[in-house]
Amino acid sequence: MFIPKEVEIIEVGPRDGLQNEPLAISTEQKKELIARLAKAGFLRMETTSFVHPKWVPQMADCEEIARYCNELGITYIALTPNMKALERAIAATVPQMAVFIGASSEFNKRNINKTTSESLAECEPMFARAKQEGMFIRAYISMAFTCPFQGEVTFDEVKEVCDRFIQLGADEIDVGDTNGQADPKMVYERFSRLRDLYPDTTFVGHFHDTEKMALVNVIAAIQAGITKFDSSIGGLGGCPYSPGATGNVATEELVNMLIRMGCETNLNFDELVNVSPFAKSLSSRI
Repeated sequence: MFIPKEVEIIEVGPRDGLQNEPLAISTEQKKELIARLAKAGFLRMETTSFVHPKWVPQMADCEEIARYCNELGITYIALTPNMKALERAIAATVPQMAVFIGASSEFNKRNINKTTSESLAECEPMFARAKQEGMFIRAYISMAFTCPFQGEVTFDEVKEVCDRFIQLGADEIDVGDTNGQADPKMVYERFSRLRDLYPDTTFVGHFHDTEKMALVNVIAAIQAGITKFDSSIGGLGGCPYSPGATGNVATEELVNMLIRMGCETNLNFDELVNVSPFAKSLSSRI
């Protein structure tokens, strides 16, 4: 069994974990969560989204959250779904941007009212603009395994998005089991093929725990050579456009598993255990 010496965990709770919450969470509570996660040792966090508040009201305070992250001096990622969002993030001096494109065109249309091809075309000027500003580019492939609207998502559909992201110069590609329906065999085979085709590309695993297989899917991805994973403190999360999808793999559970396997995460597990109840208290759905 392959066990890497070190695994990087990127905390996505402040953004992905909270975006789908139906009741407003105060900016001060979000700041406290980010500060406590930073104290636990995270090198990177996804903290906010520059999406229009009409679509995701929970992220309406993105400028203030970005300002706070800059004050803390942490490296953070902000979701920028279009050029207008990217320009706002640049104005807020966000260091790392992220875009989402569904390998499932049906999901993409329901999510942002564009086909996968249309979304990829929109990425070209955005990536060029981000590079001009020296921003790190994280590119998400959503619904990379199955889709609640389409069903099976083929490898060729994933490859099409991956090809274009690489051509445009993404710094890392995050492959998401957005609805949490992937299984270890599927995960191992898909990541193995991606790694064979793109040996110089940095891939990240992003697993939701809908079927309680997120941890075993991490193991499967590790066996395929993946050593970077997203997680969400307290298992918070869920996609507004993926019916039934539950939260991300819980950070504290993932770190516990990796520590017991002998993997270094550079995170303070005791701090994470202490933060988890506070994170869960912000949710009205747990």
